[in-house]
Amino acid sequence: MATSTSGKPLHLLLLPLLLLLLPLMASASRFRTALLNQNSEESSPSPFPLNFFFGTSSSSYQYEGAYLSDGKGLSNWDVYTHQPGKVLDGSNGDVAADQYHLYQEDADLLASLGVNSHKLSISWSRVLPKGRHGNINWKGINYYKNLIDSLLLKGIEPFVTINHYDLPQELQDRYQGWLSSEMQEEYAYFADVCFKHLGDKVKYWITFNEPNMWIICAYRWGMWPPNRCSVPHGICSEGDSAKEPYIVAHNMILAHAAAVNIYRKNYQQQQGGQIGLAVLIYWYEPFTNSTADKAAVERGQSFMSKWFLDPVIYGSYPKEMRDLLGSNLPEFSSNDLEKLKSAAGLDFIGINHYTTYFVQDCLSSTCDPFMLGNTREEGFVGQSLINKNGNLIGELTGLEYLAVYPSGMEKVVTYVKENYPSIPLYVTENGYCDTTTPNSTIEEVLYDTKRVKFLADYLDAIATAIRKGADVRGYFIWSLFDNFEWTYGYTKRLGLYQFDRVTLKRTPKLSAKWYKEFIAKNQKVGNKMRSKNSLLHQNQ
Repeated sequence: MATSTSGKPLHLLLLPLLLLLLPLMASASRFRTALLNQNSEESSPSPFPLNFFFGTSSSSYQYEGAYLSDGKGLSNWDVYTHQPGKVLDGSNGDVAADQYHLYQEDADLLASLGVNSHKLSISWSRVLPKGRHGNINWKGINYYKNLIDSLLLKGIEPFVTINHYDLPQELQDRYQGWLSSEMQEEYAYFADVCFKHLGDKVKYWITFNEPNMWIICAYRWGMWPPNRCSVPHGICSEGDSAKEPYIVAHNMILAHAAAVNIYRKNYQQQQGGQIGLAVLIYWYEPFTNSTADKAAVERGQSFMSKWFLDPVIYGSYPKEMRDLLGSNLPEFSSNDLEKLKSAAGLDFIGINHYTTYFVQDCLSSTCDPFMLGNTREEGFVGQSLINKNGNLIGELTGLEYLAVYPSGMEKVVTYVKENYPSIPLYVTENGYCDTTTPNSTIEEVLYDTKRVKFLADYLDAIATAIRKGADVRGYFIWSLFDNFEWTYGYTKRLGLYQFDRVTLKRTPKLSAKWYKEFIAKNQKVGNKMRSKNSLLHQNQ
């Protein structure tokens, strides 16, 4: 036993000091334990990283209005919606939400909602009414500068889509639109103008918004301009559903590569931004547990999402497409492959996800000849919201082809992560269509409890994917307002805010209040975590 110089055991001399220090040590231990426990408790509801983008989505034609104002030229949608019978309620986007004049008020509204990001698009015909064959419309450029500045002043990061379905009618007339390879040069010029004049303010660019869906609607089914299709997909005066969608896609993929090359070479280092592509991605569940139906799930993705992502990222179309389509699928020349290689893929992938389908094999099995997807150009992948036993994949929404299936979101994110590893992901569109009708009361429209549940469940599915390792960095609701929904006009409502077409008043729904509280809670947790971790380090 150790002793002191006085002959007393050393532990007896140290006992008073230990008695003095023990309460302090216990207090420090309790502080550390409580802090760690509190961090754990507060972090558990929010797996979203501190820099996560919570936002909303929009597009120029659906929001801006200002038809042919201040030098804007005709777009394909301007012309199409003015033709009788093309839009369900006979409406158009001439006024839309009049964001061209009300952008400052809308920036204030977004700030009050608490979002830190907003996805918008550039109207090609507002900036370049005649494409590269005419002058830049500087009033159009200034509008976008003012819109973007109004967002930035509110701390809202703009995600800017260069092309969201629309193009100058001049280019449709001159080239037959995207059927011509000339559109690659037209689009590259348009993108360059956007980068040059807006890139100092924009850090996130999206080349195209879900081009895969636009092509199907415009060139396979003939439901959207330029109304090109053939039997059995639709009845149009001209078009070829078996070939033209793939010609258009080929030109758009190479246009994307051209824009990315321009951005990387001339702007990215100086402006410090990122550039990506947003595609529509359904999830597919097998109709039965058969090997053939399970193979149809993968084939369905090849003919939908991988149709664009594989060439952009890996430089080739999916094997399933090449095997089935043969010469109807264009080939990339050596020069094309060099362009794709130079573009070096993407800085991020945007996922637009709304629903899930049951799919069955129609390649080696017999399917209903009128079943969606049961053609060679669709991969012989039959799609249905109902399975073999007659069960719905989920509750139907106000859009008859969309059903609620939250786990589909987690599976889509996981699928993209596994097929394109190390590329950050953003859910650039996701939303719920009300089951209300144009005759519903304002109270029924505003009290949108089903949308609240939808958002809660789908955000929870994203949270699950993040916990499992998916690099998801943002979520954008479609949409901020009840807006012009293409050929449905104003008959379908997907907004957080009700929009009065006469007064232009924007009125928050229950879902807007819920989203605001959700964002505040998750951002608050993140901020507390950051400050308390700092305090913890100071006390170590």
